Parts: sequence; structure tokens; C-alpha cells
Amino acid sequence: MHVSMVELKAALRRCFEATGYFVGHYEDAAEMILWLEKHGLAGLAEFNNSLPYINQDQDKQQSTIVYEDSSAIVIDSHHRSSLNCIAAALDMAYYKSVQNGIATATIRNCHNRMFVLKALTDCGRRGVSVVAYWQNGSQVITEHTAAIKAGHRYPNYQQSVIDTDNFQEDTDQEQSLTIICSTRVDLTSSLKARTASGIKNIQKVTHISSEQIAENKMQTVEFGIEIPQPLWDSINQIGEGVLVESSEQSRKGAGA
Repeated sequence: MHVSMVELKAALRRCFEATGYFVGHYEDAAEMILWLEKHGLAGLAEFNNSLPYINQDQDKQQSTIVYEDSSAIVIDSHHRSSLNCIAAALDMAYYKSVQNGIATATIRNCHNRMFVLKALTDCGRRGVSVVAYWQNGSQVITEHTAAIKAGHRYPNYQQSVIDTDNFQEDTDQEQSLTIICSTRVDLTSSLKARTASGIKNIQKVTHISSEQIAENKMQTVEFGIEIPQPLWDSINQIGEGVLVESSEQSRKGAGA
């Protein structure tokens, strides 16, 4: 079925609000999904993969800072979705780069890292060059990089599929995301074959240019967004939790 971007954003906001996302966080989450989808980067498919776990974030520990200095920060997201934590983490890296010229942020134990592209794009439009890097998988590794130059409107994105032989990621690197921000130089995005033992070859490389991302948006504006009916129903069903009738307990709490 087709829905407008306005309808989808409103439904996603209600969905995240109903699952315990704070004010601001549910706005960020809805925007990140919508941004990927309207730029041809499968935001709804990525969100659909996380949907079975969406209620779990509210029961997990809030993100904590493991290490911080003037130009670097390490954050443990405690296995939360990036929809719940990545925008704030990238903001911290952005402000450090403005103050010091360059900054690095490492976010550990963070799922759905593809959604970082929206926050990365926001930094680029604010005049900071940004590169993000992460990996998925164990036996077959997919390496992802995305980058935007300072002042540009759209990033470049690349994914490489790497075949491995008895290769295991270090425990500390599982579900991690590395971000580099700079006001001094334009950072470039490229995926290189890993030199670690066990790497056989890069099987497939997918590159999406900033020009293609811009073109994808034009097509979405013209034709709208296609969403599977079951996913649309699930989003709205979860969102109904925001609109439930007030209970006796909530009425007692009002005005307290």
C-alpha cells in the first residue's frame, strides 16, 4: 500500500512513543527510518527486522560513557537499537570536532547501525565532514562505510561482502560503530580488503553515490512510499498504546 511521508512519520512517532522512547528520541527514530526509506536505502525493511525487539529497549540500561577526552568518546549502548541512541552520540562527536578540529566516537553494543546515515547527513549539512564504519556478520562479513563532505547534502555509501574462513570478530568489536568527524579535512569513504588471516576475497561491492541518493528522493517525492500492509498494521497497532483510555491510576497521577 502507498502512504504519504507525513502519514508514515506520524505513525512511527506514535509507535516509538508507545514503546517508551523519550520525547526527542521518538522524533529522531521516526526521522531516521523515514530518511533511509525516502532515499532508497530500505529504511522500512531495516525497521521491520528490529520490530520484534522494539519493546525491549525500554528495559535496557541507558547508554553510558566508557571513556572521554577532548577529541574522543567511547559509548556503551547496552544492546540498544541505534534508533534509540545514535543521534545523541553523533551530536557529541560533532561538537568535539567543532572545538578541536577532529573527533572520534566509538559506539559499542549498538544494533541497526544503518540508521546512522540520517545523523551523519545532518552533521555534513552543518559543515562537518563525517565517516562512519561498521561490520555485520561472522562467517560472512559485510563491511559498511558512509561518508559526507562538509557542506554537502547527501552522503556516499558502500558495502562490501567478504568471505571468511574460520574468522571471528574480537568480542570488543561486536556490534560496534566508529565515527570520525572533522572540520579540517574532507574525509573519504572507502572499503579495503581486510588483511587479517582467513580473508579469502571480497565477493561483492555495492556503492551508492550521493547523486543516486538524491535521485532516489526525487522518485519518492513523486510516487510516494510503498509499505507492506502487515508492517503498516503492526506500526499502528503498537502506536495505539499512546491513545489508550486513561486508567484509574493515571487519573490519580494527573495533577499530582
